[in-house]
Amino acid sequence: MASHPSPHVADQSAKHRARMHPRRPQSWLAERWTSVDGIDVFYRESEQPPDAPVMMHVHGFGLSGRYLLPTAERLGADFHTLVPDLPGFGRSGRARNALDVPDLAHAAARFLDDRGIEKVTLVGNSMGCPVICEFAHHFPERLERAVLVSPAGGRHNQPLARAVGQLSRDGTREPARMIGVAAPDYVRFGVPSTFRMFRALTGYPSLERLLALRIPTLVVVGDRDPLLPPPERVRRVAAMTDNHVLLVKIEGAAHAINFSHPGELAHVIRSFMADRAIVDDPDSPGRAAVTEIHRGTRHPRPSADL
Repeated sequence: MASHPSPHVADQSAKHRARMHPRRPQSWLAERWTSVDGIDVFYRESEQPPDAPVMMHVHGFGLSGRYLLPTAERLGADFHTLVPDLPGFGRSGRARNALDVPDLAHAAARFLDDRGIEKVTLVGNSMGCPVICEFAHHFPERLERAVLVSPAGGRHNQPLARAVGQLSRDGTREPARMIGVAAPDYVRFGVPSTFRMFRALTGYPSLERLLALRIPTLVVVGDRDPLLPPPERVRRVAAMTDNHVLLVKIEGAAHAINFSHPGELAHVIRSFMADRAIVDDPDSPGRAAVTEIHRGTRHPRPSADL
C-alpha cells in the first residue's frame, strides 16, 4: 500500500513550495514541481503534443534554469521543452550529500524517468556541458543529439583564482540584466557548495568525454568568452579526432549565450537538428555573426533539400 505524508508534512511542503515560487511566472513555459529520489525538483515545460521531439536544457555552475529561458522559449514551439533546476540548484531541493558531475548526470536521467521520457536531445551551457557528456557516457542509448554551449570545466579554468577572474571579466561582457537573474542563484547556491562543485568540475575529464561522443554534437562558442580558449584553439582541438562534432562561433558573444544571444542560438540549434547548413540568422540583426568553423568527418552533411 502506498504511504502518504501526514497533513502536517504536506502542509509544510506546500508552504515551502509557495515560498520558493515568485508571484509572477518567469516564463510562458508551465512551471511545475516533481519529486526525484525524495528531492523536490522545480522545472519548466512547454505544452507540446506527445510526439514532439524532447529537448531538455541543462544549466551551468551555481545557476538555475532561469537564464536558459530566452533560448528555451524560442524552441518551445518546435520541441517538447524541459528546463529543470537540477538538485542543489535554483529552486530545487538539495541532496543530502554534495553532488558532482556524475551525480548530476544521473539526477538528469532520473528526472527524465520521472517524466516518462526515454530519449532526449540535451542542450547545456557551461557546467551543463560536462553533465551532458557524462549522461552520454552512462546512457548513450537515451541521447539523440547533444548541444554544448560554452563548455567549461577544463584546464583553462584552473585554479579557482583563475576561474574567478574569468567569471569577473565575463560579467562585464554579459547584458546588464544578467546580474538580476544570476545573483540570486549564486547567493542561494552558497560559498561551500561553490568550492565543492568547482573541485568536482575541474577534476572531470571534459575533453576526453567530448571527443568520445558518438552522436551528432553541436558545440557553440563565443569569441568574447574569457572562460574558453580562443575559437581557433577550440577548432584545432575538435579536429584532433575523427568525430561527430559541429563547431559554430557566434561573434560578439561571451559565455552565457543562451541568455545574451537567444535568437542566434535558437536559429543554430534548429539548423543543427534539421541537418541544415549553419548560416547567419537574418531574423537576428546586429553585431553578432554566426559562423560554422568545423564539421567533423562523422557529422551529418548539410542536406541539399532543406
